[in-house]
Amino acid sequence: MVNLEWYRTFKAIYHTGTLTGAAQELLISQPNVSQHLSALEAHIGKQLFERKPRRMVPTDYGKLFYTQIIEAMDKLESVEAEFRYIRSSNLPLTCIGAPKEFFYTLLSPEISKAPANFVFEFGLTKNLMEKLGKGKLYFVIATHCTDEKDVVYEPIREENFVLVANYDLDTRDFDQYIANGELDKAEKWLCEQDWYAYSSDLAIIRRFWLENFKKRPAIKPRFIIPDFNSILKGISKGKGLAIASDYLVKELLEKKELKEIWKSHKPATNTIYLCYDKNRATTDQIEMVRKLVQKQ
Repeated sequence: MVNLEWYRTFKAIYHTGTLTGAAQELLISQPNVSQHLSALEAHIGKQLFERKPRRMVPTDYGKLFYTQIIEAMDKLESVEAEFRYIRSSNLPLTCIGAPKEFFYTLLSPEISKAPANFVFEFGLTKNLMEKLGKGKLYFVIATHCTDEKDVVYEPIREENFVLVANYDLDTRDFDQYIANGELDKAEKWLCEQDWYAYSSDLAIIRRFWLENFKKRPAIKPRFIIPDFNSILKGISKGKGLAIASDYLVKELLEKKELKEIWKSHKPATNTIYLCYDKNRATTDQIEMVRKLVQKQ
């Protein structure tokens, strides 16, 4: 079996060009460096360096071998350094999956205050929950429940979906239709506007439409962008409509970069959950993450 220290020694010799330099870099004796190199060359059956009086010159096979292992070695040493830091800092490592917009708007201002080292991953609930099930994530901020075994779902937030537009958009006709209860005309006006959507299945728009018009939307979005921050910035600087969660639009509404053009008869809502595997997450981790997300 190959000793990983042989690879580390090979890399040090390659970089320093001498056995002495490698020994100084690795904080081991020069005879140990020579022994590691000889063992590695014997294992792979190739000479890796041409030994000259003042220099160790890599052979062609040595150069090829270096290109094959350097990426893996750098990654391994990076992981090693990260865990050494975590151990010395005496803070737990916590891996959390979340929608990017939720993290950016609600979590990012708070994470530096939490007593943990974090690794965050962004994505859709379905994909993140699969990683939770495989133990690659400890927690997931989920927009809906799935059927993973042994997973706890704690409701942490109720989000309301809001219909917004650029602050300067002329909505007088639409306002009049709504005031008169002319929902057919209001729907027609909405369908004539430029729309931004998060995904091609129009999940949020479809839900909003079903709540208020009792049917599926007959719109074709002009822009499909899988990032609500980009969608809202596009509308605030240009034109168009979108339906987004209230916590995402709150600041833009206050700054009058966006305006809510209809509170709707029955706002579409959704529950956001903190999810974790009860058999993997520790009590301290659960309490720490619970405090982090419940500050919102």
